[in-house]
Amino acid sequence: MGMAKLTVQMFVTLDGVVQAPGGPDEDREGSFPHGGWQFPYLEEGSGAVILQGIERMDALLLGRKTYEIFAGYWPRASADNPFARKMNDVPKYVASRTLKQVNWKSARLIEGDLAVAVERIKAEHSSPLIIGSAHFLQSLLAEGLVDRLVLFIFPVILGRGKRLFPEGIDPTRFTLTESRAFESGVVFMTYESNGKPTYGRM
Repeated sequence: MGMAKLTVQMFVTLDGVVQAPGGPDEDREGSFPHGGWQFPYLEEGSGAVILQGIERMDALLLGRKTYEIFAGYWPRASADNPFARKMNDVPKYVASRTLKQVNWKSARLIEGDLAVAVERIKAEHSSPLIIGSAHFLQSLLAEGLVDRLVLFIFPVILGRGKRLFPEGIDPTRFTLTESRAFESGVVFMTYESNGKPTYGRM
């Protein structure tokens, strides 16, 4: 098996906020008041594309915060939920400096050197995916381990919250390979990593 591409899937506002799209109490860190901001934009078109991405993954990488949110929800989700079986059964790799063990089905902690561990995951799986996990993403970008960004950009500005790309993020160039707009105003875009930025003079 060749080396797989590591894909990041993110729901993000126009001003780059990725915190707590799913519900009011999902993540109140920093007294974040806008939890659940994704809900008004749910519709069939973008939902189908999100589901396709989930169905393709054969490994899920998570930071501690997102792991705890997901592990508290998906094992109790209704069997009718189209995401539930996949999320519960797929192998999950969790990056954390504080957790000593993980109890969600098919989950294990990432141990040792991060770059070595993630490269091993990319070699062992064909479609590894990261969902959420904004802080973990910064570490992966710094190590040059992210190959693809799948962004669902929502037509709302929140003004505060965790950003997809905070100050000090590692400079990386991407190439747009796919895009689509939905009736809700949500825009789906796929970017492939393409080395470091180049510079010139206008």
